[in-house]
Amino acid sequence: MASSTRLKIAIIGAGPAGCTLARLLIHNHIPVNVTIFEREKSLDARSQGGTLDLHKDLGLEAIKRCGLYEEFLKYARFDGEALTVANKDLKKFICLAGADEKTSRGRPEIDRARLREILVDSLPEGVVRWGWHLKSVEEAEDGSFDLHFRDRGVESGFDLIVGAEGAWSKVRTLLSDDRPYYFGVSGLSLSISDPETRCPDLFKLVNRGSMFAFSDAKSIMAQQMGDGSLNVSTWGAHTEDYIKKFDDKAETGSIKALLLQEYEGWHPLLLRIIEMADGPAVPRNLLMLPVGTKWKHRPGITMIGDAAHLMGPFAGVGVNLAMSDAMSLATAISNAANSSPKLDNKASLSTEIKIFEEDMFKRATKDQKMSFDMMEAMFMTPGAPNDTIERWILAGAGNDLNFVLKGMLAVAAYTYFFFWRWWNL
Repeated sequence: MASSTRLKIAIIGAGPAGCTLARLLIHNHIPVNVTIFEREKSLDARSQGGTLDLHKDLGLEAIKRCGLYEEFLKYARFDGEALTVANKDLKKFICLAGADEKTSRGRPEIDRARLREILVDSLPEGVVRWGWHLKSVEEAEDGSFDLHFRDRGVESGFDLIVGAEGAWSKVRTLLSDDRPYYFGVSGLSLSISDPETRCPDLFKLVNRGSMFAFSDAKSIMAQQMGDGSLNVSTWGAHTEDYIKKFDDKAETGSIKALLLQEYEGWHPLLLRIIEMADGPAVPRNLLMLPVGTKWKHRPGITMIGDAAHLMGPFAGVGVNLAMSDAMSLATAISNAANSSPKLDNKASLSTEIKIFEEDMFKRATKDQKMSFDMMEAMFMTPGAPNDTIERWILAGAGNDLNFVLKGMLAVAAYTYFFFWRWWNL
């Protein structure tokens, strides 16, 4: 090993995956030296997006193993589990109420920015190096790795490099030829400030949780944030150059006018979500890695999170899977670090990480497929959502139920929505 006493680990990227891994290693006193290199210059260098739900056995379990559950509870929104799924006429297929900690369905919400802040603040000073932009990684003659940074020089002697820097991972280029690709869905993100006062009808519709409306290969989505605002998005099946038409529309009012034309004929309350948006509009194409992405194991280098298995946001599992990756990789590193009194067993580290990777490939493939199937059911299938709601529900439940329970759910869903259509359509 590069070090005869402690493994020297570099994590590239200070997102939820990288910070969870570092926190687990430090909190559990694993005999390693760990440093996170982050290209952004500070924690709040850019917007961290909207809100997410942490799942009981994935993200929530990681938070508990990090010793951060009590801190998480200060910001968790169990009432954010409220969910409405509807069509463009605001006919509601699903309408679930919010909860509290005791009645939770195991998926409380938290702002993405707040989750990252909790994780970063839990790390000792100096663990995260802000403004370190990785250019390349080179393997030294002794089997360790050197990191070359833009305007920062070289950091040497690492036993393990963990790519956790998201979609455009530099570490991925050392392991795989796969690159993110546009899978056909794009749109805009906006926000509504103080909806409880400015538009109480929308505040009531979202019900402190999430409202998703689908039709015509498009969607209008609204989710409540921790500060009471609504995060709004308008995803749809579009050509890759769709977002270019918004490039010269800097004024939010002009962008809203274009969107209102696109969504003509939708329920007035859904159009009001667009009308009341007052935050900046951010156009974006959604990207993914191929379902089933994997790579040949290379000793000393691995990946977690979006760097390893980028997927669309439509199953709500991306961050949960990333934090689960961090738990599994921390266990693998712990096993290797404690395998020898001299802590110089390269073979042990390589073996443990190879086992971790094979398990991650299986887990990630299931979640990638689930996300793709849910997207396809709502955006790529004629008649959605009126004709596809059962497919969407069954795809979303795919990893949580065994064959028998999924069969029972299928019977219940198709029976229920048969009568729902008779009554509502």
